[in-house]
This record gives sequence, C-alpha cells and structure tokens, in this order.
Amino acid sequence: MTPLERARSELKAHPLALDAGLAAGVLVCMVAGSFALPHGTDGVTWGIRTPAPLSLLLMLLAAAALVPRRRAPRTVLALTCTLSVVECVTGDPRAPVAMSAVIALYTVASTTDRTTTFRVGLLTMTVLTAAAMFFGPLPWYAQENLGVLAWTGIGATAGDAVRSRRAVVRAMRERAERAERTREEEARRRVAEERLRIARDLHDVVAHHIALVNVQAGVAAHVMDKRPDQAKEALAHVREAGRSALSELRATVGLLRQSGDPEAPTEPAPGLSLLEELAGTFRSAGLPVEVARADQGTRLPAAVDLAAYRIVQEALTNVRKHAGAGARAEVSVVRVGPHIEVTVVDDGSGESAPENTAAETGGGHGLLGMRERVGALGGTLTTGPRYGGGFRVHAILPVSTTDNRVEGGTTAPGEPV
Repeated sequence: MTPLERARSELKAHPLALDAGLAAGVLVCMVAGSFALPHGTDGVTWGIRTPAPLSLLLMLLAAAALVPRRRAPRTVLALTCTLSVVECVTGDPRAPVAMSAVIALYTVASTTDRTTTFRVGLLTMTVLTAAAMFFGPLPWYAQENLGVLAWTGIGATAGDAVRSRRAVVRAMRERAERAERTREEEARRRVAEERLRIARDLHDVVAHHIALVNVQAGVAAHVMDKRPDQAKEALAHVREAGRSALSELRATVGLLRQSGDPEAPTEPAPGLSLLEELAGTFRSAGLPVEVARADQGTRLPAAVDLAAYRIVQEALTNVRKHAGAGARAEVSVVRVGPHIEVTVVDDGSGESAPENTAAETGGGHGLLGMRERVGALGGTLTTGPRYGGGFRVHAILPVSTTDNRVEGGTTAPGEPV
C-alpha cells in the first residue's frame, strides 16, 4: 500500500478528524478572504482591510459548525445559512461567511436524493441571494451578490454529481458481486449435475455387469462337477463381463482425471448401435431377448443415444434380477415424429415390480436413475406392471434437444471432446 493510499484509508477510518481539518481549511480561506478588499477608490482594484470583530466571530462559528456536517447535514446547513444571512446584513464590507453554507449545501446534496437537493438548494440560493441583494450594504446588482447565487448553485450541483457517481459505483459493485455469486452457484449446480450423471453411469455399468457375473458364476458352480465344458463357458462369460465392466468403469471414472492426463478416455460412449451386442450379453446369461427396431437409422444426439442405451441396459438387468426363471424380454426402438420411443417388456412371473420395494425404502436407484436421465433430456418415462404378468418400461426421448448439457455443457462418459 502506497503512503497516499494509507493516508486515504486512515482518513476514511476517522471521518470526524477529516471534517475538522476541512473546517480549519475553510476558516483559513474565509479569514484570508476577509482581509482582501476587492473594490478600491479607483475602481476594481485589490487592497487590504481589517475585518470587523463580529465578522471574525461569525466566521469562527460557521467553520466550527462544519465539523458535525456528516451527522446532521441539514442542521449544519440551517446554521451556516443563518450565520451567512447575518453577515450579509451586518457586514460592511462583507466577509465570505457564505463559503461555509456552500460546503454545508454540498454535504446535503451528496447525502440525499435529487428531489431533496433541488428543493433545499433552491431555498438556500433564494434566501442567501435575497439577503445579499435587498439587505446588504451593496447595490442589488453588485457582482458579489451574483457570486452568492453562483457559488450556492455550484455547491448543490457538485454534491448531486458526487452522489450520482457513488450510486453508480455502488450499483456496479453490487452487479459484480451478484454476477460472482451467480457464477459460483452455476458452477456448484454444474458440479452437482455432473456428479449425479457420473453416479448414474456407474450404477448402470456396475448393476448390469455384476448381475451377469452373478448369474454366470451361479451356473458355473451348479454344473462344475457334471458338465465342466458348460462351466468353462460360463466362466468365460464371467471373464468377458468383468472385462467389459472394467472398461466402462475406466471410461467413466476417467472423466475425473485432470485435463492433461494422457489416460483420459477416447472411446465413444455406448449407444443404440451396440444394442444387439448388449442383448447378446443377456442371451449368454440365459435371458431370451428379442430386439425390434423401426427408427430408420435415426442419428441421435450423443446424450440421447447414451440415455436410450442405459435405459435398455438397466431394464434388462432388472428383468434378469426380478422377472424369475423362464422370463423373456422384448426390446423395441421406434421413431415417432420428433421422438424416439424405447420400450422394454417382459413376461416374467416376479411377484413385485423391479426395484419397487427397494426404491420405496431408499435402497434402489435403477428406476430413479432412468427417470433422472429421461427428465434431464426433456422426455418422459413410464414404468409399471403389465396386464397378465410382467413389467414394462417405456421411454420417450426427443430426437433433437437444445439442452446445454447435451449440446455444449457436458459430455457423456467416453464421448469424444
């Protein structure tokens, strides 16, 4: 901090001392002006005169009145105006006591609104100018009388300008602080959304592959002694499911790495182009899955494509976990106008809907995750039991979306940047 800035901060911390110094400076100026004689015997000349004792007393009182000008600006203005009127009427020649009234008027204008400044300023100018013109020792048209009018007007105008500038600076500072708070809130919101999206992806990946591993491991344990070839095949499926889970986990968790990390994922996010491969993993786990597509090769935004894939993945995982033995699943993807409809149904005999009980108790996140995915894209999701048995998951997703999180705000796991 420079010495000038340090001195300025000290003065701001002690306003009464600053006003006392200002009052002393005004007193010096008034006393010095009272010794000057602007009119001599030969016209407009300058000379030296001795001020009257009453004028010196009025100047001293007017300067002292300026010390509390911040605490009671209107009272100080009234007092200095009264002393100035007394000097205008009694002083011959007059002393510049009106200088204190100009400072007091400036203080009032800088601390009030414009309407109050106009009214108080007009009243002050009228009173002081009228007193100087009609009750003073000089003719009404004298230059000193017009000077009183001009200086009071300058004081009011300067005070209003300072007040306006302070208001502008304060408004700019408030806008900057509000913008900073908005940026921080937006950053926190985006971080929360990103964490939620990554959590959904992790849940989908882990639930799907762990379910397959569990099924295949159970098959291998069951037939290990009687049919070792089938057990080896089941273990191979376990290994493949584990490898796929690790790969997708690496791609998802890789988003948390630093931007310069060379191990950041570069593979595209999974989508409906891998639907047959996804269905094949469930078929190998013993769940018959039929896939029907009528989307006419529609190209979907990356986030919509990923959401559709994850919905099918989670729905089939729920079928495998809850539908019971002998259940069959059907997956359909249909383009209907500006939307893509994804439907997964099964004919299982499970007594409860997938994850309904867990979701009610706070232990399941599959259906909740699907709803959050669809809702984030502006779509709708319908889930519930089918008439005659089974369960149905039906999602309607927009083919095109203007959501910032889809187009430019957030990339999907593994999506090329």
